[in-house]
Amino acid sequence: MTAESGDREPVAPPGAAGTATPRPGRRPLVERLGMAFIAGVLAILFSGMAIVSWANGEPFLAVMAGIGALMTAWAGANTLFRS
Repeated sequence: MTAESGDREPVAPPGAAGTATPRPGRRPLVERLGMAFIAGVLAILFSGMAIVSWANGEPFLAVMAGIGALMTAWAGANTLFRS
């Protein structure tokens, strides 16, 4: 069964060209602080793993954990200070 061309208006998916999607607002300060705190705790844990790995002769794991610590700290700071 087919619909005729005049039955309904076609619906564009959200974000399609020509449609206006509202920009989400900023998160509340308490939420941003909480997520930044969690990211800080995880960055500390990654840093500890990097230090222990380096001390035990596992340079690859140490470098990977260090990169993880930097990326997590960056994401937490971006969450906190994003405009």
